[in-house]
Amino acid sequence: MKLLPTLFAGAALVLSAVTAQAEVRFGVMNESYPPFFAKDASGQWQGWEIDLMNAVCEEMKEKCSIVEISWDGLIPALQSKKFDVIWSSMSNTAERSKVIDFTDKYYNTPSTLIGPKDQKPGSTAEDVKGKTIGIQVSTIQSEYYKKYFVEAAEEKTYQTLDEAFQDLASGRIDYVFGDSLALDAFLKSDGGKDCCAKMGYVADDKEILGAGVSGGLRKDDTELKAKLNTAIAAVRASGQYDAINKKYFDFDIYGAK
Repeated sequence: MKLLPTLFAGAALVLSAVTAQAEVRFGVMNESYPPFFAKDASGQWQGWEIDLMNAVCEEMKEKCSIVEISWDGLIPALQSKKFDVIWSSMSNTAERSKVIDFTDKYYNTPSTLIGPKDQKPGSTAEDVKGKTIGIQVSTIQSEYYKKYFVEAAEEKTYQTLDEAFQDLASGRIDYVFGDSLALDAFLKSDGGKDCCAKMGYVADDKEILGAGVSGGLRKDDTELKAKLNTAIAAVRASGQYDAINKKYFDFDIYGAK
């Protein structure tokens, strides 16, 4: 009779292990990136990408959780199995594809420059000549700078976009270069609407800027990749994607360019 509690305890441990393995852990950058993800007053994550994550998890019938990691630590943390999928507005680029795999695209936006309102608009190397451009570290925009702007302008790197925005508003740099929707959100904010304006989209380069934002995976996680791709397609086909899109945007973010 004394064996029974041990057997039940063993069964409970097995069940617990199975449950833990079934959970899909989503790696999210540990800073606000509205309207894609940010914490509300209670500390809960919310935003377009969080809503999409929840819809995808419901479609997969999986329990999901969020793991917070700094932007430049996302790929190393994925590779060391601290979570299962990067879900943090990461563009699928040829360089990143050398070390990780990607799901199908789930949105796409262009890259742009913003600067002081009294600055002449323009987004070419000639336009930024002699200026200082603020760029978040380990981004596709930093790689773009190295190819197109390095001979013309100085790069100042930041751990977060918020730090770059503060320097732009105070006149310590001339431009911020980043994803257009994140920069648009700043231009609409109290800190950005009076000081700054859009300078223009940069010319596209798919090798650097990528083929859209996707979920990042370890290369051997083929089963999870297939499940995520199936779920993303189902969320789009069911109309849930459009409903989430309309909650945040007045255009189709899936094909935005």
